[in-house]
Amino acid sequence: MTSTAKVPGSGAREAQPEHLGHVIFITAAAAMGGFLFGYDSAVINGAVGAIGSKYDIGSGALGQVIAIALLGCAIGAAIAGRLADRIGRIHVMRIAAALFTISAVGSALPFALYDLAFWRVLGGVAIGMASVIGPAYIAEVAPPAYRGRLGSFQQAAIVIGIAVSQLVNWGILNAAGGNDRDKIMGLEAWQVMLGVMVVPAVLYGVLSFAIPESPRFLISVGKNEKAKQILEEVEGRHVDLDARVTEIEHAMRSEHKSTFKDLLGGSSFLFKPIVWIGIGLSVFQQFVGINVAFYYSSTLWQSVGIDPSDSFFYSFTTSIINIIGTVIAMVLVDRVGRKPLALVGSAGMAIALALEAWAFSAKLDAAGKLPDTQGLVALIAAHAFVLFFALSWGVVVWVFLGEMFPNKIRAAALGVAAAAQWLANWAITASFPSLSDWNLSGAYLIYTFFAVLSIPFVLKFVKETKGKALEEMG
Repeated sequence: MTSTAKVPGSGAREAQPEHLGHVIFITAAAAMGGFLFGYDSAVINGAVGAIGSKYDIGSGALGQVIAIALLGCAIGAAIAGRLADRIGRIHVMRIAAALFTISAVGSALPFALYDLAFWRVLGGVAIGMASVIGPAYIAEVAPPAYRGRLGSFQQAAIVIGIAVSQLVNWGILNAAGGNDRDKIMGLEAWQVMLGVMVVPAVLYGVLSFAIPESPRFLISVGKNEKAKQILEEVEGRHVDLDARVTEIEHAMRSEHKSTFKDLLGGSSFLFKPIVWIGIGLSVFQQFVGINVAFYYSSTLWQSVGIDPSDSFFYSFTTSIINIIGTVIAMVLVDRVGRKPLALVGSAGMAIALALEAWAFSAKLDAAGKLPDTQGLVALIAAHAFVLFFALSWGVVVWVFLGEMFPNKIRAAALGVAAAAQWLANWAITASFPSLSDWNLSGAYLIYTFFAVLSIPFVLKFVKETKGKALEEMG
């Protein structure tokens, strides 16, 4: 079977078969940043209870220590783009890998609570950088004909990273006899959980030396011949390399560098309506409480009487459900559309969250456990919630944000929406320990309210973007 390359300007180009394996390797190496994004975000789940116990802190302070990494995420995301334009995409990957490594070592060997918080922020900066540089690099290196499929590697890597972190935590806890404060390899189990991230962090750094710089960056700094070599590696020998370089140069010159001023709507509402819709999507994605499932699920299950080893196992199973839901979304998002998936997800999440709220409203027995019926309902509903989130809002929001804004404001609007997402994530993560102490059922009712409210929001304000060219967005 042969493959023909299309001449520039004639439509999608097909990568040559002999190059596709190399392109997949490059993409997978870059997506290691996504794996670390997911791993570092979720690994703290296994250490929450032990941190509270070791440093004898209340729910409010514990929430701040867990959530403070998200402030680092916002910083990393804000600086990654400009840094990548100055020093290159590969160098930013190496900086992120170094920060992940340092954060892992520091978090595993903290002197006190304040330096643990600092290492968490440092890891957050690395997450923020990885969240920006991975998708950008993959989009610039992937052949146009395969860009969508290769771009999905980043999201797949994130959910796999979350699942692996929970599996590793479960294994370490069992090795420590089921107690997260018991010693293993000379450290308390929770410290080992946080320190294991050194392994994928170092691997990410090593892989960054095995993949090429983005052709787009090389052209931006005048290294056209080197860019041609890389374009030949990833797109094939039959591509007109001079024409491809000219095409990229033209696209870069014609790009509008959007600024914050471009987002202003000239009214008391500050932003243009489309920007507020993007912010709304970002906020609803977080206010349904999804990260409670990934940051606190182990301590949540233990608080209603589940054995610690079982609680860590349930955290792993929800991560597997997250992967399954993400795959479903990737298959359906271009077939049924973004808006229908969002609506189905909202309805499913609302029902699951309401069932969790009902289950957690039951009185605990003398052993501190939920009644059998409520315990089973809570467990099933928690998995259903993650499934409905993953097959809808987990993927769809990012697709919407990448497509819905007019070209003139896309970059700046994406930045504002992403910042809103990190801040909303921080608000939910920081507030959950105090909310659960106040009323666990009440906390889930709040998340249910936002899931229900997201339905009329999508129906009224969000337009379908399936099948539309980016140039049609206005």
